[in-house]
Amino acid sequence: MITIGITGTLGAGKGTIVDYLVKNRGFVHYSVRAFLTEEIKRRGLEVNRDTMAAVGNDLRAQHSPSWIVEQLYEQASASGCNCIIESVRTPGEVQALRGKPSFYLFAVDADPRVRYERAVLRGSETDHVDYETFLSNEQREMDNDDPNKQNLRYCIDQADFRFDNGGTIDNLNRQVEEERTKRRKIHPTHLG
Repeated sequence: MITIGITGTLGAGKGTIVDYLVKNRGFVHYSVRAFLTEEIKRRGLEVNRDTMAAVGNDLRAQHSPSWIVEQLYEQASASGCNCIIESVRTPGEVQALRGKPSFYLFAVDADPRVRYERAVLRGSETDHVDYETFLSNEQREMDNDDPNKQNLRYCIDQADFRFDNGGTIDNLNRQVEEERTKRRKIHPTHLG
């Protein structure tokens, strides 16, 4: 079983990589966002970026910094299928997943203005903000010394593969496929 964790900046294209690998390579998707949304609704709270961060931080503080992704990994492991865990956001999550066999961490980034425009078009519960709030939210999640809180910079720095999504979806998909093809030539069982 291959496990790919996906990290990256807000609106960079994590979901686009997920869609490509699910559709074209048969990976199964496990989403931290969906996991947290379910918990937020169970608690009777409004689903937005602030409650996602607060509930995620609370769950990590109650259990462990890697608890959320470990719950998703257990589900994936039970299936035995190649899987993607989206979105890895804390050092503890990276470290826990590094201990799993055949784990790779992908990171994706793009220009902030491009990412903001994509997020607005996506229109999820967490995307209804102005540009300044978008940048502020990202800055809040970029660096943190608290192991239970988001530290995107650390996660991105730990990535095995980095992708620039400054162009089209086809360009991003091509980058993913090129990396997969390169790795398969070196290690035939890597990256599906």
